Amino acid sequence: MAQNHAAQHPLASHALVERRAFIRRAALVAGGASMFGIGAGCSNDVVARSATSSLTATSTTSTTLTPEVYGSTLPYWMQGNYAPVAAETVAVDLEVSGRLPAGLAGLYARNGSNPAGDPSPHWFLGDGMVHGVRLDRGRATWYGNRYVQTPQYTKRTDFMGSGAPGGAVNQSNVSIFAHGGKLLTSGEVGLPYELSPNDLSTIGVHDYDGALRTAMTAHPKIDPDTGQMHFFGYGFVPPYLSYHVVDADGTLISSQEVAVPGPTMIHDFAITDRDVVFWDLPVVFDMDLALAALSASKSPTAGGDSKSAFPFRWDTSYGARIGIMPLGGSTTDIRWVEIEPCYVFHGVNAYRDGDDVVVEVCRLPSMFSAEPDRRPEAIHRWRINTAGEQLTFSDERISEQQMDLPALDRRETGRAHRNAWYLDVETNENGVGEFAGLTRLESATGAMDRYVPGERYRLNEGTFVADGNGDDGWLLSFAIDRARGASDLMVFESHNMAGGPVATVHLPALVPYGFHGWWLPDELSA
Repeated sequence: MAQNHAAQHPLASHALVERRAFIRRAALVAGGASMFGIGAGCSNDVVARSATSSLTATSTTSTTLTPEVYGSTLPYWMQGNYAPVAAETVAVDLEVSGRLPAGLAGLYARNGSNPAGDPSPHWFLGDGMVHGVRLDRGRATWYGNRYVQTPQYTKRTDFMGSGAPGGAVNQSNVSIFAHGGKLLTSGEVGLPYELSPNDLSTIGVHDYDGALRTAMTAHPKIDPDTGQMHFFGYGFVPPYLSYHVVDADGTLISSQEVAVPGPTMIHDFAITDRDVVFWDLPVVFDMDLALAALSASKSPTAGGDSKSAFPFRWDTSYGARIGIMPLGGSTTDIRWVEIEPCYVFHGVNAYRDGDDVVVEVCRLPSMFSAEPDRRPEAIHRWRINTAGEQLTFSDERISEQQMDLPALDRRETGRAHRNAWYLDVETNENGVGEFAGLTRLESATGAMDRYVPGERYRLNEGTFVADGNGDDGWLLSFAIDRARGASDLMVFESHNMAGGPVATVHLPALVPYGFHGWWLPDELSA
């Protein structure tokens, strides 16, 4: 694997692109039909259908690799394996290579950023599109992809074009999850949206009967013992950080403000069986950048610095800290410990080890910085001792393998986990961060079990699905087949990643690089 640094990470490189994001928008509107096809280099055998059509999937036999070309006239997130798809496609009776496990019965769905009209000003700011595959005891019966019907999508405006982000005004493009009998999507800011598990159509904004009045950020945690869902939201104005608890039946039972010094981007957090863990790191909201982004969105032909399209900046003067409070308790009981400045998009898990709260994270040395830190990102294990009057902190790097977008057996959320599965990161010859294979990392030993796909496939985040026996199960991931110009759903035995997929479901469309997925078993989808 090629050596990679934080500046080249797919979650970081958007901060370094040149003045491209708003330029050429008017020209692309005229030429959009060719730009927003299924993807770069699609095979003629892969045909986009409208969302109202239904077809039987067929695969191609081509073995010619589609070149990944990242030119200078568009931002990288509009090209190559990131390029958005235009059509909402439905297919039935999908072709399968290998044998699907008989125990897999449910819907696998994954959310991601997929600009519907003009190029988005940032990879994080495209319209939400959910791709799903339904598996039924050895068969793949259905594939569909649907846009989340947000105001930005229905009005074909960008992230500022429908008003200040918040409430219903958000792309809802980061995650998808099920709780309280509902299938929900969430973005960075604003309220979640409810989708139908039958066809991924949008039911509408979900605000917990009016009880949720701040944002839901994209990484809720469900306690495996109580079934309660814990989540947070961050805001550009006070309250800057809020903590919420939803009972197992879907009733919002607690909403509290968490006191922090200012507005920062907090993408994830963690829980143990008795704690909530926040990390408040120095990626700070900047009103000047936000106003510049708004100005650029209103005058797209005037150009503008693409870094200004994302209203956050790296500012070490803000400091960096970890806060720990009682799970479901009062936010006034939170205690903080200062740490070295860094950034974490994704935590892996947290758990108690006596007086220590142990947190495993995908750590980046900096983010959105004008002068990025060239130290490599890595998987770190933080220990916060809670025994004394003051918290104490230690930091251990447990893997230098370039990985992110971790997956976990959710039955182990908040408990000591045995394994985590990561998406490998590398840099291609154009200097663009790419996702490659998948790696299982044993937490106790550091042993790694890797699926290395070679040149043909590029994978997305994995999702663990338990088989009900011990810690065994499967890992599901959408894979871009560069020979077909379309995607597959790969199914792995979770403890034998090196053995490759046991089954591959061939899809009639491309699933570009995206964000987070969820497995919804049939018994929970009624």
